Amino acid sequence: MKRILGRSGIEVSAVGMGCWAIGGPWTFIGSTAGWSDVDDSESTRAIHAALDLGVNFFDTAANYGCGHSERILGAALAGRRDQAVIATKFGYNVDEAARAALPYGATEEESDVASHVREDLERSLGRLNTDHVDIYLLHVWGLTLQRALAVRDVLEELVEEGKVRTYGWSTDQTDAIESFATLPACGVVEQQLNVFDGNAELLALCERQNLASINRAPLGMGVLTGKFTPQSTFATNDVRGHAQWFPGIQNGRPAKEWLDSLESVREVLASDGRTLAQGALAWIWGRSPNTVPIPGFRTVKQVQENAKAMEFGPLTPTQMAEIDRILGR
Repeated sequence: MKRILGRSGIEVSAVGMGCWAIGGPWTFIGSTAGWSDVDDSESTRAIHAALDLGVNFFDTAANYGCGHSERILGAALAGRRDQAVIATKFGYNVDEAARAALPYGATEEESDVASHVREDLERSLGRLNTDHVDIYLLHVWGLTLQRALAVRDVLEELVEEGKVRTYGWSTDQTDAIESFATLPACGVVEQQLNVFDGNAELLALCERQNLASINRAPLGMGVLTGKFTPQSTFATNDVRGHAQWFPGIQNGRPAKEWLDSLESVREVLASDGRTLAQGALAWIWGRSPNTVPIPGFRTVKQVQENAKAMEFGPLTPTQMAEIDRILGR
């Protein structure tokens, strides 16, 4: 099962692998930002399993583990780089030794990202052990448009030089993307999207502009897998214990409202022999042909489950309508 990344023309597996979790512990502006401890050997086995199962798309970032995720991915792809499409992100001052990331400036919004794009890319290329990245994404969600357009000018140069194939912005701001994604070399947007959450206006813009919608949190940071209860908690070095910005997790626990909603649509998501996670991915494919979900992983088992979702394909229009009916939308 394949999809095309918008007007870039790049073909990828319909599901990608999000590499945030395999970065291990790190801090972002002083706060916990990793997914607790990680086994690098298992991460490597999981990446190899993904390739063997037909997954060719891997989404990482300089921030994830402050370079560690990129290093693990680059090492795992040694000798197999031509089999993979790599997306990575930039826009922060990453201290690998301290495992800490900070804005290029006093605030994220006013960060002087443009003057650091080239050095950020060279560092990522070194960690990934490659001479180019397929997708390069601005990672500063709320960067002012004026500063983002200055970044875009540099990205256009990098595409011309062959160091980047296409670029985009990881943000959920529709008006920002409408202004940012006006040139042909911009082919993607990375937005939050899952059964219970997402910016429909931004997704519609992607469809109108022929942009790929790469989807963060397609499994609701794990909540949509069905493995949690309202009493579930997370390790102290797990970002989910502090993710007040994510509606599916509140006060360090899975949101009861989301768990109740998940139970109400369980039968539809788990139709035709799917697991809940596979059903959540199938919903995203059914939502729009422009979508490419990137569920996170830390184990071979998780990769196997997510890759197998491609065998089932998207939910049918009838199943999609039934979920909307149950959820009252």
